[in-house]
Amino acid sequence: MKTAYLMKTALAGAALLLFAGCIKNDVPYPVVELQITDVRGEGFTVGKVDLGNRQVTLQLDEQTDIRNVRIDAVTLDAQIHSVVLDKEELLGKVQTSQPLTGTFDLRTPRYVTLSLYQDYDWTITAEQTIERRFTVEGQIGATAFDTENRIATATVGKATDRSALTVTELKLGPADITAYSPTLEELSGSNFETVRFVDVTCHGRTEQWTLHVIPTEESVSLRQADAWTRVIWLYGEGIAGSTMGFSYRKAGDEAWTRIASDDADSPVKVSGGSFTLRLQAEPQTTYEVKAFCGEEESAVRTLTTEEERQLPNCDLETWSKPKNPWLPFASDAAGNAIDPFWGTGNNGATVISSSDNLTTPVTDLHPGATGQYAARLESRYVVIKLAAGNLFTGEFVGIRSLSHGIVNFGRPFTLRPTALRLWVKYTCGKIDNAKDIGSLPVGESLQVGDYDTGSIYVALGTWTKEEYGYGKDHELFGTDDCPVSIDTREASTFFDPEGKDVVGYGVQYFHEDVAEWRQITIPIDYRGVTDRRPTHIIVVCSASRLGDYFTGSRNSRMWVDDIELLYD
Repeated sequence: MKTAYLMKTALAGAALLLFAGCIKNDVPYPVVELQITDVRGEGFTVGKVDLGNRQVTLQLDEQTDIRNVRIDAVTLDAQIHSVVLDKEELLGKVQTSQPLTGTFDLRTPRYVTLSLYQDYDWTITAEQTIERRFTVEGQIGATAFDTENRIATATVGKATDRSALTVTELKLGPADITAYSPTLEELSGSNFETVRFVDVTCHGRTEQWTLHVIPTEESVSLRQADAWTRVIWLYGEGIAGSTMGFSYRKAGDEAWTRIASDDADSPVKVSGGSFTLRLQAEPQTTYEVKAFCGEEESAVRTLTTEEERQLPNCDLETWSKPKNPWLPFASDAAGNAIDPFWGTGNNGATVISSSDNLTTPVTDLHPGATGQYAARLESRYVVIKLAAGNLFTGEFVGIRSLSHGIVNFGRPFTLRPTALRLWVKYTCGKIDNAKDIGSLPVGESLQVGDYDTGSIYVALGTWTKEEYGYGKDHELFGTDDCPVSIDTREASTFFDPEGKDVVGYGVQYFHEDVAEWRQITIPIDYRGVTDRRPTHIIVVCSASRLGDYFTGSRNSRMWVDDIELLYD
């Protein structure tokens, strides 16, 4: 009997285990995206937090030892998707693969994985700029520094006596904490017919640098010349301390115009043996240019300036309304777009209600206007979120989940204007909608009741759809004509003015009412680089600059008209 009972019990237990093994757990883990939003410590600032690539870049002070960077605190944030959870409680449970605080060698990136329900790999990198100088008397042009091999090379004229050369500057390490052997005084007047070696000591370590001084046949050279539309950028190299400058003329003219560094109010900028000039020019004109230093001249270079072109429908006179949305371009009888250049969010806003056009033509015109229409951009509460009134170069792609939109920014453009000018009015409302205020970009601390901000920006760049055309879940939306996709479901797709493929950028913010029409000019900053040519242009006007985050005011309005590119 006992044996039979034990067999029954064993069979029942086995059946129970088998049943339990068949139970399927269909409850998924919540999706909690872990982010690093700030890093604090000694000797650095946070240069950039790239949420898309999960990378934090620290900008080290010149005197910071990159091998011993002290990080005191790292701020984490959690983006909670689809479920309601307590953020602070979740952040207290985050695990990390490596310590976040301490003293670290950041010559190479530091990789750390943040783990809760999912794993998120983050990278902390360091960038450090050390200003280096090595100049000698009679030097031609700028010194070349090979920091990897620790070599500094200066150039002098062929007739220069290098056996007793005066060294005028020597700085190869961080200021105030670096020692040199031999010192500048000991080097000055010594023989540079062969290389000289200098021991550079800081942070308790010594590195040896090699100093070269090499002769050249040329005492002056036209190193670079970049022709834009109404501007030519000229770069020359000559003997430091001499009179330097440029001569130019239109092709076919006999006389040269000379601009020298010692002219009164000279536009020639000199730095040691290097000199530059921003030369006024005429569009689509061929010029001859050359550099000079004293009585010596460089070879003549011939170049042609580019055309002057405006954006299509820049006067905002062409509109159509084939169905519900107003469109800032013409359409045929079947509703097909005719040469579209500008886009709006109207297509998405009018899906639910045909009256929810955010951007419309109006007859409220600025003084002296010659057309019939301007554009009014109105932020509105659409469905369950705020939608910012906007106007941009590009196209509306579609909506997702009735509250998220996808647009493509950019239109083909290869010229280099120097500014954007337009007429504008603005009504600044107080923020009454902050649906996603918890996911605002790093540095934003807006609250309901704060004043909204309007924005207008222009960017030129070399974006491609292969790199910038993907939205959430790596779905391709971008095209060759409109390569930059903005998917409001994925903050990493939002436009980054500091991105590596931005050639030029300018922005104007509006923090208060502009009650009357005002003409404004937004300079475009090319960041000191004049030889990069863009492939596309982006212009974006928004009544609520954080509209991508569904944050703004239903009382914010912007009027724009007569958008013009300047080339001087």
